[in-house]
This record gives sequence, structure tokens and C-alpha cells, in this order.
Amino acid sequence: MLIDYFLMAVNSIRHRKLRSWLTLIGIVIGVAAIISLITVSRSLESTIESQFEQFGANRIIVSPRGFQGPGTSSEGLTVKDVETIEKIPGFEYVVPGIFLSTEVSYRKEAGFTLVSGIPAENFEEFFVDSGVKLQQGRFIKEGDKFGAVVGSRVVEDMFRDKLRLGSKIEIKGQEFKIVGVLKEIGNSQDDNQINILLDTAREIFSKPDDVDAIIAQVKYAGDIPLLQEKIEKDLERKRDDTNFQVVTATQILEQINQVLGIMQFVLVGIAAISLVVGAIGIMNSMYTSVLERTRDIGIMKAIGARNSDILKIFLVESGLIGLVGGIFGVLFGSAMALIIGQFSKSAGFTLIVKIEPLILIFGLLFAFAVGIISGILPAYQASKLKPVDALRYE
Repeated sequence: MLIDYFLMAVNSIRHRKLRSWLTLIGIVIGVAAIISLITVSRSLESTIESQFEQFGANRIIVSPRGFQGPGTSSEGLTVKDVETIEKIPGFEYVVPGIFLSTEVSYRKEAGFTLVSGIPAENFEEFFVDSGVKLQQGRFIKEGDKFGAVVGSRVVEDMFRDKLRLGSKIEIKGQEFKIVGVLKEIGNSQDDNQINILLDTAREIFSKPDDVDAIIAQVKYAGDIPLLQEKIEKDLERKRDDTNFQVVTATQILEQINQVLGIMQFVLVGIAAISLVVGAIGIMNSMYTSVLERTRDIGIMKAIGARNSDILKIFLVESGLIGLVGGIFGVLFGSAMALIIGQFSKSAGFTLIVKIEPLILIFGLLFAFAVGIISGILPAYQASKLKPVDALRYE
């Protein structure tokens, strides 16, 4: 019997192709928007998580309060704060860093990027522990006062003439020789970054005591909460202020995920509006279908069809419209997500888009449910028609 309902629904849709396609458009747009937004947001979350895993979960970051990341102005931390943290047992090493956005030139062509200063004694292990590998050359060593290790995009895209190992770039009037090129990390800030020695950075930027961030590598992950609390207490006591913040990589990731979760909820909510429009379109189409087939309903009832049979016929038809719209919506939504992933590379952030089967199944079931719900009232109206009135209808 269900097959008969299905065949009748297909036959009805085929006889009003234009109206059916116009009805489908709202569902297709709604499902495509939801699938693409959920896929992109989940892929973004996954990409950020993988990058934080590379950065290292066993790290505690100390920065001036309000510090928004490398490249932003900051005040508050000094060499004395580094010494305070170094006295706390439980760390493999403590790395102070300077991060400044500045002009960089090569063959009289100027660019603007982030320059970071890292101590010579921790330079290589800092990058190795961060999961960052060399593409060419080597890391800076003691004695490489004017050596530089640059991101992959610096050599490829920063200047008209591509850089290479041995090329000399100018920062604050001082020439630096490129001794190493890092493999692509996946975000424009890191891939456009130039890394030099901390002492050299202090000299050329006239920052003898300032520190933009302190990164402490913890020996045992289980000690992170205790060490975080210890840093806060010791710094507050030594500085006699709280103009600093102590966070872990996990805490930063949680904050980012919270923001992404809110954005995902809002964007999906906006996309759902088009699904509501599509549902109204299905309902309108089904009401019209009921009016067009009033005599047919009367005939079916006159030869023994029950109210439940009529109800099922129209519900199957509305559900089928929703399902077909869902299929096209899932296909278009997945394609849109993959296209966004490709465009992200040109924007300087490598977004690894993963199409999840569960999300696709959710999109199909959701579209089918929307179709069924949209058809309930028209189907109920059709099932309640009296045979005599239906047969008399012109």
C-alpha cells in the first residue's frame, strides 16, 4: 500500500513540474545553507584544534592583560617577570618573546609583517615542540646575530622576487640573512612571520627589558593547574599588581570553541529562516493540490478509501518534496563547503573541510521532516472532505 501512495505522489509531482520545482527551491536553499555552515564551522573548529595540538597542550602562556596575540601592542611584562617564572620548578624551559609588526624590505620593495624575537638557547626546541618543521635550511644558532627563519609565505608571496636561502632582507635598517624556511602551517600570520633572535630584536626595536609574552613548557601535563596558580601568585606578589593574565592552550581553545559555537548557532538560525520559507511554499503547494484534486478525493472516498488513506497520500507527497529538496540541498551545501575550503587557502588560512556523513543524513531527515510537517494541515483538510461535496466540486 505504501508503494501505491509513493507512486501516486510521484505521478502528482510529475504533472505539475514547474510548481514542484519552484516549491523545491526554498528547501534546497535552506538545507544547502545549513549543511555548508555546519560543515565549515565544524571544519574550522577541527582545524583550530589541530593547530593548537601542534602548538602544544603542555604550555602556559603569560601575557599582559588584554594582550590579543602576536602583532598587537602590549605593556606590562619585563625580564624580571621571566626570572620570577624561571625560579618555579616544573618547567622544561621558559621562553620570553617579542612580537612586533614592522616594515620589511627586499631590493627596495617594502612589505609589512610580524617579526618575533626568541632566545637563541630555546630557538630550535621551541619550534620543534610546536610541531613546526623546516622546509629548507636550518634553525638559528648561537652566533647567528643577524640570521632569520621565515614562514613559507614570506619567500613565496611577500615580494615580487621570490626569496630563497641566503637572501638578505632589511628590518629597521639592518640586514638579515635567511638561514631557514618553515613548512606551511596553515594560517597567514604564522606563515608570514619572520623569526629572529631575542637579543637582536631587543637591539633593533629598542626594547631592552620589555616582553610581549612568556611561554612556559610544562614537564608533566598533570601539573598545569598547580603551576598556573603558582605563576599567578608569584607574579602578583613580585609585581604588586594583576596587570597580566596566565592561560593555558586548552583554555584558549575552549574560549575559541565557545565563540565558534555561538556563531554556528546564529548562522544556522539565519539559514533556517529560508527553510521556513520553503516549508510555507510546500504548504501552499499542497493546499493547491488538494483543491485541484478535490473530485479525485471524492471518487476515492466513494469507492472505499478511508480518511487515513487520503491523509497518507498527501503526507507522502509533501514528504517526498521535502526529501528531494533535501537531496539537492545536501549536494549543493557540500559543494559550497568544499569551495569555501579552497578559497580559504588564497585568503591565507588553510581550512581542511571534512564532509561528515552524519551531517548529510541529518540534512536529509530534517528536510523530510519539514516536508511532512508542512503537509499535515493540507492533508488533514483533504481527509475531512465529504464524498458528496467533493464530487460536486467544479
